[in-house]
Amino acid sequence: MPKDMQQIMQQAQQMQQQMMAAQEALAHKTFEGSAGGGVVKAVVKGTGELLSVDFDVSVLDPEDPEMAGDLVVAAVNQALAAMSADAENSMGGLAGGMDLGGMLG
Repeated sequence: MPKDMQQIMQQAQQMQQQMMAAQEALAHKTFEGSAGGGVVKAVVKGTGELLSVDFDVSVLDPEDPEMAGDLVVAAVNQALAAMSADAENSMGGLAGGMDLGGMLG
């Protein structure tokens, strides 16, 4: 195997190890989102698993149950967006340092 190709393979293996470590670290984190000025809060794990949804009783209006649902969706989406941003920050730059040795043109 040419030396350049061997170096590229080593870089790819290192990048894969770094990605796995970043994914493992992300899986152990939790992210919170809120809606309605904090009357609904949602917590998700870094794996995307929804852990909890908490309500302030004032949001539970029997005349307007859709509002509570909308607030839950907004809070969960905010928590997932925070998780996604963290994942992008921790994993986004890993491929940036890889020297492809002119393979891309």
